[in-house]
Amino acid sequence: MPKEALSIIVPTYKEAQNIPVLAERVFAALGKADIPAEMIIVDDDSRDGTDDAVNQLAETHDIRLITRTDERGLSSAVVRGFMEAKHDILLCMDADLSHPPESVPDVIAPVAGNTAEFCIGSRYAAGGSTKDDWGFMRKINSLGATWLARPLTRARDPMAGFFCLRRSILDRAKQAGLSPIGYKIALEIMIKARCRNIAEVPIEFSDRLHGESKLDLGQQLLYLQHLAKLYRFRWPIGAPLAVLLPIGVLVAVIVWLILR
Repeated sequence: MPKEALSIIVPTYKEAQNIPVLAERVFAALGKADIPAEMIIVDDDSRDGTDDAVNQLAETHDIRLITRTDERGLSSAVVRGFMEAKHDILLCMDADLSHPPESVPDVIAPVAGNTAEFCIGSRYAAGGSTKDDWGFMRKINSLGATWLARPLTRARDPMAGFFCLRRSILDRAKQAGLSPIGYKIALEIMIKARCRNIAEVPIEFSDRLHGESKLDLGQQLLYLQHLAKLYRFRWPIGAPLAVLLPIGVLVAVIVWLILR
């Protein structure tokens, strides 16, 4: 019996060097697992050779490019890719090889097997890890952001950009009103779709292969704004003090780091 097909969405901005390596490793892993798939690159008009890279890959793989010229941002790019996808099972991952392509079959398995509504390729699940060369402040920043989302979900790694769901879960989130800000589209979908059965598959999170990170102070501040919107969605009458206090603490830490 053939396995269910998969649509992989990869949001990009200036990732032309990484796309060929990513695609070859993803399709090799899926080929070994006998899982049919398409890959959709959603690019924010990088003009760095992304179109040439995808066109060359399309000669041997089911991969296509969507170039956006009128909109920007990772979260909206992922949603656009999901809307253009042909298949029912949807997976998102980064282009920079920080998410191990060989883990794609494992991340989709709970959703494909209907044992979970949503599955995360998780740094913080038992057995997950980050590369040893992560700096102290980077680890604190990641764990702090995860801690701030804890009132919303018990997922260990809700900040992840490596995740899988079925289209019905996306539709449920859309009915609640998707309005993502910044990078954390997985958190937005989990909360808006009111996912309860969330699986986490351990992965080793690596540093990017080529290029520079797009995560900066502006994105961190957008994350706080996003959290505030999700708190209001979860508690429309007013978020409790226990939720507001951690936000104040993180803002104070960010201000301290800027001044420092």
